[in-house]
Amino acid sequence: MVRTILHYPDKRLRDHGEKITTVTPELRKLIDDMAETMYAAPGVGLAATQIGEKLQLFIIDVADADEPSELRVFINPEILESTGELTWAEGCLSFPGITEDIDRSARVRVRAQDGDGHWFELEAEGLLAVAIQHEYDHLHGELMIDHMGPLKKRLTHRKMLKRVDGHSVA
Repeated sequence: MVRTILHYPDKRLRDHGEKITTVTPELRKLIDDMAETMYAAPGVGLAATQIGEKLQLFIIDVADADEPSELRVFINPEILESTGELTWAEGCLSFPGITEDIDRSARVRVRAQDGDGHWFELEAEGLLAVAIQHEYDHLHGELMIDHMGPLKKRLTHRKMLKRVDGHSVA
């Protein structure tokens, strides 16, 4: 089932995800719903907090459109190490139509549980590393706009408010 994605400035986007203690049938259904929602949007990542679920859970699929799906599930993720620097033009399903250059770490090592509850570690770089950091931020109430400079932050805030008010946005 496709869920509604919360859009900035919805205050629920600032909620922190809570630890998941057990992988239940309900959690598996939520993961399926999140995948359906992300692919329908379309996007490369989605955090549970973006659909109003206060859980430490996000999903990512950075496969190109002409490649097979590589859906990855991250439950209770923890970034163990981040190195290097890069700037990436990021978008966000909670900020429709907004793309901004964001400074991130070039490489990350993350520890999380998969959709079956098994722990794994993953080293990532490029788009996957950026997506992991972006979605991880969501679980801690941090948004793309928080990484912008003052002018870009103000312009993005105004653009999103106009969108909420139903005005056309150039």
